Amino acid sequence: MNTQALPPAILLMGPTASGKTAAALTLARHFPVELVSVDSAQVFRGMNIGTAKPDATTLADFPHHLLDLIDPDQSYSAARFCHDARLAMDDISRRGRVPLLVGGTMLYFKALREGLAELPAANAAIRSAIDHEAAVRGWPALHAELARVDPPTAARLPPTDAQRIQRALEIWRLTGQPLSALLAADGAPPPPYRFLAIGLLPGDRQILHQRIAERFAAMLAAGLEDEVLGLRATFQLHASLPSMRCVGYRQVWEVLDGLAPRRELRDRGIYATRQLAKRQITWLNNVLRPRTIDALADDVDQRLARLVERFIGGDHG
Repeated sequence: MNTQALPPAILLMGPTASGKTAAALTLARHFPVELVSVDSAQVFRGMNIGTAKPDATTLADFPHHLLDLIDPDQSYSAARFCHDARLAMDDISRRGRVPLLVGGTMLYFKALREGLAELPAANAAIRSAIDHEAAVRGWPALHAELARVDPPTAARLPPTDAQRIQRALEIWRLTGQPLSALLAADGAPPPPYRFLAIGLLPGDRQILHQRIAERFAAMLAAGLEDEVLGLRATFQLHASLPSMRCVGYRQVWEVLDGLAPRRELRDRGIYATRQLAKRQITWLNNVLRPRTIDALADDVDQRLARLVERFIGGDHG
């Protein structure tokens, strides 16, 4: 296939607090791009503070696709993201503009760029059984079970990653096949676009950690706890929903349920966010392997602009 004939699309990815949104807005001021969110938390309506969702003024000036798609008591998937992203990309391209997909949900980027294997739908009974086992035995014990039946998946998941451990065990119990084998099988083809994948990676982890700490403290000051209280009053939520497992929301939920002391909320939220950033960086370095730019460089915007200008202009070397 002659990829030069395909319409362009830009993937701007990076860990949390790396400055992705600011960089994307700068590009949108200078190039004919439209922004598509690649964020598994920003799809939830009403979850604004803890997801660092762009504010109303920013969205008025720079509309984002794929924000506020579902309520927090619903679930979203990589397969649905690929479908929704493809629709948005096709619409943007038909209007002569370039899709700029920006975010930190690395699985979504991988699924979009490489295609996604067909996985079984969620099974409420099996999930409930796994949750009950976890309550009795703990998630590390279930992680050990996963390591016996699906070593590659267990190797990339920490023993406390309840959501992904549950999904991997659910698939094993439903199909008798490990998730790693299903993901390795041929899936839906990727969309017919030529991609420029750019990764914003911090040259100094300590500065990223400082940014994470400052941002989570700002979220608490902006009313993250009240946001969660409002969501709990509006929707039928429980702790195992994907929305309430999001970093920040999970830590607030535990405080509200008396499972953790309020005095530890800030530190627990910062730690969880740092762990998220670590996983995102691992994905970038080992799986996605984009062209990287130091997110902390003084000339980061200029470097991005040069890459995008060459790409849109036809120089893809």
